[in-house]
Amino acid sequence: MAKNDADTSNALVRETRWGPFSPLTRRILAVNVIALGILGGGILYLDQFRDNLLQRHVSDLEAQAEIIGGAIGESASGGPDTRSIEIEPARQIIARLLGPTNSRARLFSIDGQLLADSRFLGLGRTVYVIPLPPPGTKPDWRKRLADWFDTTLDALTSDPEIPRYEEHIGQTAFDYEEALAALAGEKLTVIRSAGDGTRVVSVAVPVQRFRRVLGVLLMTRDTADIQQIIREERLTILKVFAASVVVTLLLSVFLAGTIARPIRRLARAADEVRHGIGRPKALHEYSHRRDEVGTLSRSLTAMTRALYKQLDAVESFAADVAHELKNPLSSMRSAVETIQRTGDEAIKTKLLAIIEDDVSRLDRLISDISDASRLDAELSRGNMAEVDLGAMVATLVEAYRTTARTGGTRIAFDPPESGSFVVQGIEERLGQVMRNLLDNAISFSPAGGTVSISLVKKSKSIDFAIEDEGPGLPDEATEKIFERFYTERPAGEAFGRHSGLGLSISKQIVEAHGGTIVATNKPVDAGARRSNDGEDDGETKPDAEPGRERESGGARFVVCLPC
Repeated sequence: MAKNDADTSNALVRETRWGPFSPLTRRILAVNVIALGILGGGILYLDQFRDNLLQRHVSDLEAQAEIIGGAIGESASGGPDTRSIEIEPARQIIARLLGPTNSRARLFSIDGQLLADSRFLGLGRTVYVIPLPPPGTKPDWRKRLADWFDTTLDALTSDPEIPRYEEHIGQTAFDYEEALAALAGEKLTVIRSAGDGTRVVSVAVPVQRFRRVLGVLLMTRDTADIQQIIREERLTILKVFAASVVVTLLLSVFLAGTIARPIRRLARAADEVRHGIGRPKALHEYSHRRDEVGTLSRSLTAMTRALYKQLDAVESFAADVAHELKNPLSSMRSAVETIQRTGDEAIKTKLLAIIEDDVSRLDRLISDISDASRLDAELSRGNMAEVDLGAMVATLVEAYRTTARTGGTRIAFDPPESGSFVVQGIEERLGQVMRNLLDNAISFSPAGGTVSISLVKKSKSIDFAIEDEGPGLPDEATEKIFERFYTERPAGEAFGRHSGLGLSISKQIVEAHGGTIVATNKPVDAGARRSNDGEDDGETKPDAEPGRERESGGARFVVCLPC
């Protein structure tokens, strides 16, 4: 058992050595960052966006090829019977219709020879100047990072099955499969890779005159503009993603701090309670919060208060028990010491009687103390069920009458209809309360007196009241009588006959059922008030003057139980 406790303590110590981030903080960070990473990764590919742009390029290039090819077939041929294309008119048509675009047009004859290439026609008379960096200079880290990022994503998203675009020096129509298809009268589009991440779109259409194939027009266009757009979008999204990651991390740390840090402090405070290091105040630190942490703090605070209250009650109970046990033990010790020193048989007999009485008193004390110490556990483990108080009291009264435990006292009780007074509770313990109160009332009632029992049902509770015709209670005793080991007994009753735990146990049981128990005095009936002639009525106040009565018609106990 000690080894298990030591292992638990070591585990708790290890749990506090988590470094800058606790496991809960790391989980929150991981969940938020992973979710953001999945979202960002899916956006960064931009596959759908690139495919749409590429499809638009293909559609535009096909339309342009059909227009230029149709114009060449109608205007750059010698007549209805011609079998060749006139080169100069064809070049003029290409120059006029192609314009200053980034598309390239190549015209092949029926035998596959290259007739015209827009790259060498000087379209638009435009000179493109690309500035070069000075020799030996390297791009800065931002440019290298962007290039690496772009190359990595291209490698991840590129289709390895796309063929590479190759251009031969003495190119003919037979070098391109799409041109061969066009010579056969079919339009064909082929997409190839340029090697730098861009694509080259090729569209070949037949140049026809009255459905006679005269040549092939091959239109090509690279996707450098698409690649630039994609790159810019990626960089923009990357910046937004980086900013989102930073904000997410900060918010995650803040969120984890509002959850993990309070939980760690509450756990540390609970540890202090476990080790008995004072009464920590840290449990109250988060009680004002209106969230789960506040609920946990308030629950731990209430639990700690209940724990310390129970500890105080156990400590007080132990002190009271020790005090009560010392009295008969001291009496027995004195009697034993006196027996050893005296030779008088009469005195020995008297001392032995005292010892016997003290032993009986100790037996009653130990029995009642044992019952009281088990009461909390039994009440916490007991199962609540419906209890008919009317039937319980009727059975109890009948048992007292049958066994003559009333001692000549009359018990007045009218049994109610079955099921009229039903409460939720533990039947055995509620019966114990009724027996304690009835025994107490009978012990204080004078000979021939009456103990009255009544049940009253209210809107949310049932009151069980028991009254006697004794002298009543001292004014200062209406609360003290429920304290442990406090006794207020009738005059003439032998000392030590009662442990003083009966009413304390009764109050504990009633409060465990969510009810209350109150002790008061009945007012004296003016017509029945006895004259103060010095008669002993069986119950006198200890400090009252001889022959003086309390102005009371008896004691009244009321138990209120929720229904």
